[in-house]
Amino acid sequence: MASGFFVLLDDIAAIMDDVAVMSKVAAKKTAGILGDDLAVNAEKASGFASSRELPVLWAISKGSLLNKVIILPIAFLLSAFFPIAIIVVLVLGGLFLAYEGAEKIYEFIFPHSHEESEGITDETFTEEQILEMEKGKIKSAIVTDFILSVEIVIIALSTVVGKPISQQIVVVSIIALIATIGVYGIVALIVRMDEAGYKLIKFSKKEKSISKFIGNILVKALPLVIKALTVIGTIALLLVAGGIFVHYIPFFHHLSPKVNLPAIIKEFVVGLALGLVVLVIVNLVKKILPKKAAKA
Repeated sequence: MASGFFVLLDDIAAIMDDVAVMSKVAAKKTAGILGDDLAVNAEKASGFASSRELPVLWAISKGSLLNKVIILPIAFLLSAFFPIAIIVVLVLGGLFLAYEGAEKIYEFIFPHSHEESEGITDETFTEEQILEMEKGKIKSAIVTDFILSVEIVIIALSTVVGKPISQQIVVVSIIALIATIGVYGIVALIVRMDEAGYKLIKFSKKEKSISKFIGNILVKALPLVIKALTVIGTIALLLVAGGIFVHYIPFFHHLSPKVNLPAIIKEFVVGLALGLVVLVIVNLVKKILPKKAAKA
């Protein structure tokens, strides 16, 4: 009886070891897309009154968790009964990510005017208007999170396809939970950088002090950090998309130029190339549809 119990413990330990190894692989695979997730959410969570930043971020975090609750069962069902759908969704998601990355680069090279959105502060609007604007920004952030969450879950799931369903559920659920807690935890620290800086500056009574020096750095660093995350996120988008195309589309997998390029360069080039193709198609559709609507 005792020996049977210890055999069971050995089995559990072996399963946990397998889960740990697979979780590590899945975490590496999804790390790229988390850079964009982080940049997007840091940008969407900023621009609010200081007292509202954390409540808004908490609302987005809850929406993100709800997204995972919706996505995970569907992904597991597809993996169990229609596994080819995982690859299809992965490639379609890759096209979306490539399009987003190419669009950001296009807008940087050929900037065009956007409607400027004012920061939501209690000095400009009434309380009802602030809450209404918050709802709109929260909804937008949750929709974006849903798309990115689909990719994170599918990419994580693709690393454990063929494994027992129990291990798939554990590994992908761990990655989904870590992604949500990790991303929104870091975002919370980022959006409060300037507030921490202001408190340090206010705390210091001397003109030249360490606390005032650090406070000024934190205040000035916030916009730079968000810009840096945007750049890193754009590169990550194209690398993740290119990696999907290279690994799951035979044509790109066997495409080898005369010069032996590193895998990371190949994935970036493939991601950017397909992203530009999708960008051209989307822009053409946008131009054609208004003309048809005007004729009608």
